[in-house]
Amino acid sequence: MTLLHLDAADLDRRGAAHTAREIAQQPAVWQAVHDLVRARRAALDAFLRPLLALPELRIVLTGAGSSAFIGQCLAPALLQQLGARPGVRVEAIATTDIVSNPAQCLQPGVPTLLVSFARSGNSPESLAAVELADATLGACHHLAVTCAADGTLARRLGDRARAHVLLLPDETNDRSFAMTSSFTGMLLAAAWAFELPLPPVAVLSEAASALLAAEPARLAALSAQPVERLVVLGSNGLQGLAKEAALKMLELTDGRLVALADSPLGFRHGPKTVLNERTLVLLLLSNDSYTRRYDLDLLRELRRQGRGRVIALSTSALNGEEGLAEDDVLIALPVNAPDLALAPVALVFAQCLAMLASLKLGITPDNPSASGTVTRVVSGVIIHPLNPPAP
Repeated sequence: MTLLHLDAADLDRRGAAHTAREIAQQPAVWQAVHDLVRARRAALDAFLRPLLALPELRIVLTGAGSSAFIGQCLAPALLQQLGARPGVRVEAIATTDIVSNPAQCLQPGVPTLLVSFARSGNSPESLAAVELADATLGACHHLAVTCAADGTLARRLGDRARAHVLLLPDETNDRSFAMTSSFTGMLLAAAWAFELPLPPVAVLSEAASALLAAEPARLAALSAQPVERLVVLGSNGLQGLAKEAALKMLELTDGRLVALADSPLGFRHGPKTVLNERTLVLLLLSNDSYTRRYDLDLLRELRRQGRGRVIALSTSALNGEEGLAEDDVLIALPVNAPDLALAPVALVFAQCLAMLASLKLGITPDNPSASGTVTRVVSGVIIHPLNPPAP
C-alpha cells in the first residue's frame, strides 16, 4: 500500500512506514468498521435503545487528547439527532477534565451514558474517568469504543452489566505514535452505532480515495513552502476536527511547526494575530447553508487581507461569488452531506500534510518525539484518590 506515490522503502528508512500505511488504509478500514457495527447492530440496539428512551438522559462523550476531539466532532450531530427528546443532553467532556474536576463534570442523580473513546484503553485518565463516574453517579452506563482487545478499558468493562464494549478491527489500532486510522475509525463507529445520518460508507471511502489520488502534487507543493504556522478553522463539529488536524501537525513535527485551531467566527477575536506571511490556513467549509455564510465571510476577508496562504476544503467548487481559488480542495461528497461526513475525509488531507511536514524537517513520523517528551500512551499521570484519608 502506497501513499501519495511515495517510495515504500524510503518511507521505511525515514521512520514513516506505519504512519503512511495507516493514513492510506483508512478507506478500507472504514468499510471494515461499518461491517463490524452492522454485525453488532442487535447488541447495540439492545444496549442503547432503552437508554436513549430515558427522560433527562445525559450523554457524555469522553477521551483524552485526540480521543477527546472525537467527542467534539460527534456532539453537535448527536444532539441534533436526539434534540426532539425532552431533557436529553449531549456533551463532550475530556477525561482530563473529568479526572481533575469530577464534581464539576458529573451530576449525581442524572441518568448518564459515558461514551469512552480510547485507542489503547490504557490511558490513566480513561480508566480513572470510568471509575470516578461509577463512584459519583452510581448507576452510570458505559459505551467503550476502543481499538485494542488487550487494553485495560476493554477488559474492565467487558463483563459489566451496565456496559458495552465496541471493539474495532485490529487494523484501527495504529502502530505509529499519532492517531490516524484509530481516530476516523472510532469517529465513524460511534456515528454508525448511534445511527447518525451519513452517506453510504462506500461514498465516504471513495471520497477519501479520490482525495489521496488527486492531491499528491498540491500536498508536495505545500510541504515545500517555508511554512512556520498552521491554522485550522471549522464550525460546530468541524471545530473538533480542526483541533485534531492542528494536533497532528504539532505531534508529527515535534512542536517545531506551531499549529492552532478555532472557529471561523472566534478566530477574529484575538487568535487572528497569529497570521504572518509564513502561515498556512486550512478553512473547513460547512455544508450547512446558514453556517457556511459565516465561513465564507472569513474566507473572503483572509484572502483580501493577504496574510498567509488560505486553502478552503469544500464539498462543492466555490463559485466566483464565494471566492474560488486554485488552492481550494474539493472533497467528493454530496453537497448536502452533513458536516460529520466531511470530518474523516478532510482529516485525511490534514494527516498527509502533517506527515510530509515531519519528513521535511527530518523527523521520524512513526516516533516523532526524539526527546521522549510525549509518548504513544501518556505516562507520568498520577491518579489521586477522590477522598484522601485525613492526615
